[in-house]
Amino acid sequence: MSGWTLIPVVLPFAVAAASLLLRNRARWQTAIGMTGAALHLTAGCVLLWRVQRFGIQVLHVASWPAPFGITMAADHLGALLVVITGIVYTAVFSYSQADISPELRKNGYDPLLHILIGGISGAFLTGDLFNLYVWFEVMLMASFGLLVAGGKRKQLEGGVKYVVINLLATLLFLAGLGLVFAVAGTLNMAHLHQVLPSVPDRGLVAAISVLFLTAFGIKAGLFPLFFWLPASYHTPPVSVSAVFSGLLTKVGVYALIRTFTLLFPLDGAGLQNLLLAAAALTMVTGVLGAAAHAEFRRILSFHIISQVGYMVLGLALFTPLAMAGAVFYLLHHILVKANLFLVSGLSRQWTGSFELEKMGGIYRSRAVLALLFFIPAFSLAGFPPLSGFWAKMVLIRASLEAGQFGLAVVAAMVGLLTVYSMSKIWGEAFWKPLPAMDASGAVEGRRRLSAWSLAPVALLALMTVTIGIWVEPFVNLSMAAAHELMNPEGYVQAVLGGSP
Repeated sequence: MSGWTLIPVVLPFAVAAASLLLRNRARWQTAIGMTGAALHLTAGCVLLWRVQRFGIQVLHVASWPAPFGITMAADHLGALLVVITGIVYTAVFSYSQADISPELRKNGYDPLLHILIGGISGAFLTGDLFNLYVWFEVMLMASFGLLVAGGKRKQLEGGVKYVVINLLATLLFLAGLGLVFAVAGTLNMAHLHQVLPSVPDRGLVAAISVLFLTAFGIKAGLFPLFFWLPASYHTPPVSVSAVFSGLLTKVGVYALIRTFTLLFPLDGAGLQNLLLAAAALTMVTGVLGAAAHAEFRRILSFHIISQVGYMVLGLALFTPLAMAGAVFYLLHHILVKANLFLVSGLSRQWTGSFELEKMGGIYRSRAVLALLFFIPAFSLAGFPPLSGFWAKMVLIRASLEAGQFGLAVVAAMVGLLTVYSMSKIWGEAFWKPLPAMDASGAVEGRRRLSAWSLAPVALLALMTVTIGIWVEPFVNLSMAAAHELMNPEGYVQAVLGGSP
């Protein structure tokens, strides 16, 4: 039994409670928040080390054995995602000190962010479907509060679309839970792996799997269920957009991966072709949406959809190499996408707008900011030797080895279109001149760039370069995660019968 599986979940809630008590003391809020984020990251790193050293970590809360009690379980995938969550948590909280107004902080920004991180960590570490539903609800409440913070009309419009479609996903998930319990008598995921294959009504099991696919597909932004995402992610403050873009859709992808490796394996199932088609259409529609827009954060929002297609492609191919590619893509994309939203905020501070036609001159006036955009943007597009190159290469190779030559072509072409949209941002926001600049090179009335916001952006960019150049350890971790996903008996034995 390992209490380390519980610390990354409980800690953010404790920090949220302390932050609420100190909501009128900004310095104390900042100190407690930064300390909590650093401790969360540390706990995630220790958890990953323990998984590598001792195997899958399991905690039966209150010593109730599975499948009767609440189970927390961390394999390589869960532990890796908790570490990446801790990195984004720390970076975004630091950035928000210069991005979030004192009024919004007094109105609950800090506690809501901490609660959201606790919910995300809980979703990555739970071993029970009902508790996964609970963590989804925690995330929904906290994210809605963050989305509408400030009460601007566009935020409220985006928030309504966001919460309505996510409530639909919740209802579908809840319906699936009821049916699973009716046919299997348990909601523990390891126990379900043993029980579901013996359920005689295979048609009902297939229908349940479609419910889960639809519910998690909405959460992930999968085609054709993604329309809520670009309508809402560009509306809140940049710090909120960054944590949403980096983490929220990835919880949906994680749920798809966990469900369709542990409960409803895709090999030989009719759902596999459906998921392959959805992955291809998600990639294509997302990147075309990005190419058609001319607002910085809207372009990035459509790219979230496009990149989710790559991750789901790895799951849908359902081979060890493809699964490793999906895991690696998850890790790479969380860092890169969160960083791009943070860069968009810095660019807006310097030029006064998110609209590309109103931006310009950043390369000449702030070359460092141009570099900080270039690294994650062209990693997203798949330029070597950045992390996105290796992620795309692994998935394209897996497609070729699986005989899915058309999907390999689609993945490569979507990468080229990603280059186009990133180049559009570069040309408009960074390269062309901006006549409205004053003699110092800044737009009058706009804020200067703060070290609170520049430092996390630089560190995330450095991590992207590090993953690209020093790629072998990250590939090895992804391969270890893929091995556990493709061979779930170790997970089942750890949860139900002791460590293997």
